[in-house]
Amino acid sequence: MPPHCDTLDGPVVTAATTALETGNVNLILPYAPEKAEDEIKKAFERTLAVRKLGKEAKDLADYWFFETVVRLHREGEGAPYTGLKPAGLDWGPVVPRAEKAIEKGDPKEVTEFLSHMVEEQI
Repeated sequence: MPPHCDTLDGPVVTAATTALETGNVNLILPYAPEKAEDEIKKAFERTLAVRKLGKEAKDLADYWFFETVVRLHREGEGAPYTGLKPAGLDWGPVVPRAEKAIEKGDPKEVTEFLSHMVEEQI
């Protein structure tokens, strides 16, 4: 399973899309290390400028911006950037449970699920 942050429907690209739609670069900055903020801001401004040149230019500029922010996000995690993955991938049973646990602020369901999975494998 690829990293969740590498997909076109993952949290990094979703935040980048919202940032571009609203013109607010600050919406994407939490997803990258502080040292990458200048590069993101410059890429954001270039993307906004190119988006005005038509639909094909907008689509290309957006994709380039998504690649840039995901690459910088992965770099901040100390992980390699291996390209954007398509939207709609099956994340299996763990990622959705983990996201729900984060939303609730309660890891009980996901830890019980993982414990049960490990126990079955052993």
